[in-house]
Amino acid sequence: MKYTVLFGRIMFAFIFLSASLNLFSKATINFAASAGVQLAPIAVPLSGIIALLDGLSIALGYKAKLGTWLLVLFLVPVTFMMHNFWAATNPMTAQIRMVMFFKNISILGAALLIANFGSGPFSFDVWLAKRAATKGTEKVYSNASSVSKNQ
Repeated sequence: MKYTVLFGRIMFAFIFLSASLNLFSKATINFAASAGVQLAPIAVPLSGIIALLDGLSIALGYKAKLGTWLLVLFLVPVTFMMHNFWAATNPMTAQIRMVMFFKNISILGAALLIANFGSGPFSFDVWLAKRAATKGTEKVYSNASSVSKNQ
């Protein structure tokens, strides 16, 4: 059970890591432009960089709270702009967009959980915090021993 959060975090991040590569393709940029995304040749690859960095942040548990908040900022406009099922005139398109919309809503929920609770026990965030605490303890101990030698 102690690895559940780690595996869940990695599985959650996988969608962003795998999708990030697609966000550099000409087809994806053209699709976004046709959907009304302003400055699509800049915005779409930038979203690819954000997805890649946030996916790595979450998977590794490094600055995961910040990574998930950036992910939320990324997902909210994407969800409402690219998956606006209510505006589709074709029933099949509306169905696909609705599924994608609610998928993103679920992802937003998971991101908010990570933003609130952090990356869990097996993460770089926890490892770095333990390392800093250990160094702080060593520093206090070495200062205390040097003070006692001087007295």
